[in-house]
Amino acid sequence: MKLDLLAIAVHPDDVELGCAGVLMMEKLNGKKTGVVDLTYGELGTRGSVEIRKEEAAKAAEIMQLDARENLGMADGFFKNDEAHQRRLIQSIRKYQPEIVLANALDDRHPDHGRAGHLIKDACFLSGLRKIETSDEDGNIQPHWRPKYVFHYIQDRYYNPDFVYDISPVFERKLASIKAYASQFYSEAYTEDEPQTYISSPEFLNAIIGRQAMFGKMIGVPYAEGFTTEKVTGISSFDAFIQKDT
Repeated sequence: MKLDLLAIAVHPDDVELGCAGVLMMEKLNGKKTGVVDLTYGELGTRGSVEIRKEEAAKAAEIMQLDARENLGMADGFFKNDEAHQRRLIQSIRKYQPEIVLANALDDRHPDHGRAGHLIKDACFLSGLRKIETSDEDGNIQPHWRPKYVFHYIQDRYYNPDFVYDISPVFERKLASIKAYASQFYSEAYTEDEPQTYISSPEFLNAIIGRQAMFGKMIGVPYAEGFTTEKVTGISSFDAFIQKDT
């Protein structure tokens, strides 16, 4: 299945926090969207692999994704090396996305930054025809390089290179985050587990405030912010004109 937009994240719930709004807006625009999670987040203090699989599936339904898969890399111990790059290249070539949304290149959680660089490097290497990979049936995959790699802003604040209005789908974005009841504040999750940095009500309030701040930059209620290392080209100044909804 060819996708227009592929979000790649080291942990299930990274995408929901960082760029679920964009995925849902692009889906409304008729695009095919998907998520590749690198790990199951098995080192997380709360929940379990089985619970997080269920939560990720529920969030995928809310986001109306066309595809979601998990590569099963080792949470906390994966590396940006040839073996991991080749595994990710297989997925990039499988979905042939025009745009990839990736983890931040540096963040509070070291997995985020390491994953951001892994994704960036794999996207470039995926375009080299002399790197051979095979699909599930053993067929050689054609080379493919996404046109752009954009990094969603996570815990640490960075001035965004651009922001995307997600106001029409903001409540659904929150619903996709709350699908991870084991990770974020939820009165429905009653397991006797320690509270964490992300399980307090204040953490979710901070996410809402961040999206509101990005929205204020362009005069809309809510937006998601991204950074990019590549100059973005346009063919018309109309691309900068905010359309009324």
